[in-house]
Amino acid sequence: MAGPAAHLSQTEPAARRPWPAWTEWIGTAARLGLAVVWGWAGLAKIADPAEAAQAVRAYEILPESLVKPVGYALPFLELALALLLVIGLGVRLVAGVSALLLLAFIAGIASAWARGISIDCGCFGGGGAVDASQTEYLQEILRDTGFLLLAGWLIWRPRTKFSVDGWLAA
Repeated sequence: MAGPAAHLSQTEPAARRPWPAWTEWIGTAARLGLAVVWGWAGLAKIADPAEAAQAVRAYEILPESLVKPVGYALPFLELALALLLVIGLGVRLVAGVSALLLLAFIAGIASAWARGISIDCGCFGGGGAVDASQTEYLQEILRDTGFLLLAGWLIWRPRTKFSVDGWLAA
């Protein structure tokens, strides 16, 4: 004989059911994987912000007045995202910002490719004009799409193990 709790679980909408525990482990791996990506990218650029600005300039998208602010700020934004992901604070928000940034990177790379501009993306330092034979647009777009999937998982399932968010919710 089923009690009132059994009846409630059968009629409870799927959105209210708790997520399986294994999703928290996948989320933890996604969170830490994305943190490594942002940390690696930020650390590679922060030592030479002028080079980061040159990489931004190579895309020929932003007006010159925005090239330096974006190029100089980007490594700090990437490191802030990495730190927040490592500690697990504001995971859904950080994943949303990460997704927007990755979409901007994918659009920038696709735009350079479509316009026939030969550049290195500068995603992990360096960047700027390269010989046409040295471009790797498809690989860069596929790589960033993989990172975008990690961010998407965290937007969908932000609950992860060993996170400040989890500690605050307990």
